[in-house]
Parts: sequence; structure tokens; C-alpha cells
Amino acid sequence: MSATLQDQFGRRIDYVRLSVTDRCDLRCSYCMPEGFQGFEEPEHWLDFDEIERLVGAFARLGVSRIRLTGGEPLLRRDISGLARRIAALPGVEDLSLSTNATQLDKHAEALKAAGVTRLNVSLDSLQQARVEKINGRDVLAKVMAGLAAAQEAGFSPIKLNMVALAGSNDDEIDEMVAFCMQRGFVLRLIESMPMGSTGQNAEYLDLQPVKERLRRQFNLMETTLPGAGPARYLGSADGRFNVGFITPISQHFCETCNRVRVAVDGTAYMCLGQDEKFEFRPLLRGGCSDAELEAAIVHAINLKPERHEFREAPHKILRFMSMTGG
Repeated sequence: MSATLQDQFGRRIDYVRLSVTDRCDLRCSYCMPEGFQGFEEPEHWLDFDEIERLVGAFARLGVSRIRLTGGEPLLRRDISGLARRIAALPGVEDLSLSTNATQLDKHAEALKAAGVTRLNVSLDSLQQARVEKINGRDVLAKVMAGLAAAQEAGFSPIKLNMVALAGSNDDEIDEMVAFCMQRGFVLRLIESMPMGSTGQNAEYLDLQPVKERLRRQFNLMETTLPGAGPARYLGSADGRFNVGFITPISQHFCETCNRVRVAVDGTAYMCLGQDEKFEFRPLLRGGCSDAELEAAIVHAINLKPERHEFREAPHKILRFMSMTGG
């Protein structure tokens, strides 16, 4: 019988989102401010041996799903080599990656060969001017090239993440639905979260009315898709189109939260909306045994709070999403 990792509220923790860099080549309005310089020093980044050891310990305790995130994970040198090492670890059943896709055309084939099974791609608009405004860079053509390369490499399904922003791109949701239907992508609409000054200033959009409108308009029904994330899905009767809704504000999913995030410096954050954390780097660099590392993971998981307080205390979290890890 395989091990299981549970927090103090009885939730099974089987999913780790692992940041491999806090750097990014975009400056999305809801994530990282233009001119931000508060990056982690490279010597503080976990190296590949440390990452492999930490993920291996999580896997021995029952974590079976790993997602590589950032920042932008494709900026980490030899990311496919790291993916290959993680995919080979006993107990890791699902290795996925989140990306803005600006570098994906160069990496898609190697990532697939390395054992990455699923991709999530950020795409907030199909209009060049809007992409430049929201993401801070004119990268729409690069993203489209990356998506084409990912499909050519055999990734399926590919999920497109669209942060729905009131007054910025909310009038484009139907166009994005049509695009995903035509190209065979899964669309995921995401509510912005009040993390750091960027998230707190984002144009929050309640997705509940959007969900009901799309349900009626496209005759969609409740469904599920593979993955460990928090999206609630609607799908067409023929199964050819699915749209997910990630609603941390309007309908939180804390009672079923199965994940923790590990930042590039080895700090594990137990919740996006709380301050509980545990630093693994000192242990890894201090010669800890495997037993000590596993005990530390169990201790860290028990720090996980019951829920976030985005509604009650929207200005509580000062760190940016890129610092926490995707």
C-alpha cells in the first residue's frame, strides 16, 4: 500500500507545484510589476540534485503529481533534463508544466521526450495590442508558434489559462471559447487573486455569471478532466470541448485543496493566501538524512491552514505570485 500524506484537516496532499525559477520574460499586469528587481539570488536556487532529492522524498510520502512552474520555467537552463530526472522518480505518475509559451517552440519536443505529460499555457487575449498591454510584451506570435509546436510534439490536451479581467479582456471570452473549440484546446478561466500590489490592483471579475452564461449558450454540462488542479469543468455532450473555472474568490476550493508550492529557493508555501511556509534549503545543504527530510515534509504539511482569506483580508499577502511559484 502506498504512503499517503495528510494535513491536519484530513486533506490528502498528493500534488506539488515546483518553481524552478522566479525569473520571467513577461510582466503581466496581475503578476509581476514592470521594473521588479526582487529576484532570488541564483546561489539560493535549489540545484537539480537538490530538487530531485526533495521531490523524491515527497513522492515516497505519497505525492504523485508534480507541476513545473516559475516565473517562466522554460528560462531555467536544461529544463528538459530536470523533467527527465523527475519523471523517472518512483511514485511520480504525472509531470506537467505551466508556461507562457514564448520559448515553447524551442522546447516542446524535448519536454515531451523527457516525460512531461501535460501543458498549461497562459494566454489572456487573442488581440496583439491587448497581449502587449496585459503581458507587458508583444509576444502573441511567439505564443502561437509555441502552441503549434506543442501540438506537433503530441501534447494533448493542452490547457489555455486565461485570467479574466474586468474591463481588459472580459469581452473576449466568447472569442477565446471559439478559438479553443476550433484548435482543440481546453480553456480555463481564472479569477485574479489579490497577491502583491499587482494582484490587488487587478480588475477582478466574478466568474459565476460567466459560467452560467456559457453553460446555457453552448449547452454545456458538468464534467471532470485529468489533473490535480482546482478547476471545475463544463463540457460539451460530445466531449470535444471543455472549459474550466478557477474561482478562488467567488467559490473557493479550500476544502479540497491537495497541493503545496515549493519556490525556487526551496521554501514551501502551504497556501497562496496565507503566510505559513517551511524552508527546505537549509536541510538539503546541511547534510540531512532521508528520514529527516521526510519528517520535515510531514511537519510542513501540518502547517497548512484550513483556508485562505482573500475576501476577508485581500491586502494580507505582499509577495507576488512569481515569488511563490505559479
